[in-house]
Amino acid sequence: MASHLPTLCAAPFAFLLSPPCSPQTNPTSATARRRNAARSVTATTSSAEEATTDCGTKLSAWTSVRQERWEGELAVEGHLPDWLNGTYLRNGPGVWDVGGHAFHHLFDGYATLVRVSFRQGHATGAHRQIESDAYMSATATGRPVLREFSQCPSNKPGTNLLDRVSNAVGVLTGAALTDNPNSAVLRLGDGRVLCLTETTKSSVLIDPDTLDTVGKFRFADGLGLGGVMVMIQSGHPIVTESELLTVLPDLARPGYQIVRMEAGSDERKVIGRVDCRGGPTPGWMHSFAVTEKYVVVPEMPLRYSASSLIKSELAPYYAFEWLPASGSYMHVMCRFTGKTVASVEVPPFMAIHYINAYEEEGEDGRAAAVVVDCCEHYGDPSIIETLVLHRLRSLRDKDVLPNARVGRFRIPLDGSPFGELETALDPEEHGRGMDMCSINPTYLGKRYRYAYACGARRPCNFPNTLTKIDLVEKTAKNWHENGAVPCEPFFVARPGAKDEDDGVVISIVSAVDGGGYALVLDATTFQETARVRFPYGLPYGFHGCWIPA
Repeated sequence: MASHLPTLCAAPFAFLLSPPCSPQTNPTSATARRRNAARSVTATTSSAEEATTDCGTKLSAWTSVRQERWEGELAVEGHLPDWLNGTYLRNGPGVWDVGGHAFHHLFDGYATLVRVSFRQGHATGAHRQIESDAYMSATATGRPVLREFSQCPSNKPGTNLLDRVSNAVGVLTGAALTDNPNSAVLRLGDGRVLCLTETTKSSVLIDPDTLDTVGKFRFADGLGLGGVMVMIQSGHPIVTESELLTVLPDLARPGYQIVRMEAGSDERKVIGRVDCRGGPTPGWMHSFAVTEKYVVVPEMPLRYSASSLIKSELAPYYAFEWLPASGSYMHVMCRFTGKTVASVEVPPFMAIHYINAYEEEGEDGRAAAVVVDCCEHYGDPSIIETLVLHRLRSLRDKDVLPNARVGRFRIPLDGSPFGELETALDPEEHGRGMDMCSINPTYLGKRYRYAYACGARRPCNFPNTLTKIDLVEKTAKNWHENGAVPCEPFFVARPGAKDEDDGVVISIVSAVDGGGYALVLDATTFQETARVRFPYGLPYGFHGCWIPA
């Protein structure tokens, strides 16, 4: 029996809102003026825009979920494989409106966890808000209290000097930073389920059955103590049955700590450190890549802005600055010794998500190079501005999605100073859109053939297809439904499978009519096998995990 709680949103809301603190501007830069103008318009809603923000009666992808939780049976259309028994969890932003306040950017939304459980051809579903301090304090006060991606709530016009000093102290100690864990959901090797974002304080344990927030994940080590300079983490730890690997950017002494936490432990241990070759701060570390022997640490020119964080201001790209003159680099560290075995300069790149990496052997059978695949945006950070909520809501039929590709780095291990960046397959195969990727986890860090991602059928303002990429044949298969917005395609292998693509792909889809469903595709043929319908539309989400029955 479905249960319903009071709604969070019952009427249309004004979604275009100026952040309460202004970005840094350069009066001599036309680009900066255009960028800042786009971000500082007074909150207004045109009639055309209202039609796209009607709280769930149409496309729900960019609309706040209407109740804090729901649970019930789901209708199955089509046929679910008999072997598909387990739980798919998906994390992502789900609430962009609190009290009279509307957030500005997709990344701001408070975390909503979605569950779809499969058993013997049937399915149940649920969603629930994660009870972070950021979410609970915002619902109590009717406004955001902690810093979110595009939000600096404590630095409002008229704030006095004492308040500014107090805020700076809060940032330096980490107290003013969000703990909103809206990025990843991970099943650790010991069975615990962890949600997190890019602040270490955001790591939270949840119950995968009830979706209850169990409590903060308390790391049993001293890493990350001392404030914002060392309290940032990758939003995408790499998890296996035996360990969790992650990267901690260091803004005080620009570089990255690579750490490991064994399954069953709460203690992170440092593998090694990579010093930045560019500067003045590390590049954004949303995700990274590993091979069987190495950790690949990217250093791209979209760099953290330490000064804007301390001052509680917005940098040109919110928490970041685009500094191509600072250089772009790829570092390779041995997972076992902590030694950096390669550090090469590469062409300027912009990549939020890495697909996979593997070692390429030389004639002597030893690793001669590391190959790294990613969703690469042609060295253009404009994808960050594409994800502003009013643009997602009002430009649905406009061809404004920046081009992207499967970027392939080749990093030589012979001491060469430069690496290569090429396009792995013709981007027209996937509509020049590429993000939100997954692979068969058995092939993590190994030579592989298939990847699953969100591509594009243009014109569009956001990735709107599910894409299976064949990196051997250099082709792609695409699933598309008119007006729908699918999320990350998540691969689940058939038990006992021997072929790399023997399994299914699951994606939660926001339909054009306001509905929502979990789509199940046969990973081999990339044809639809079933739809598992929710009785309401769901907001767009980021990343998922699979918990076998």
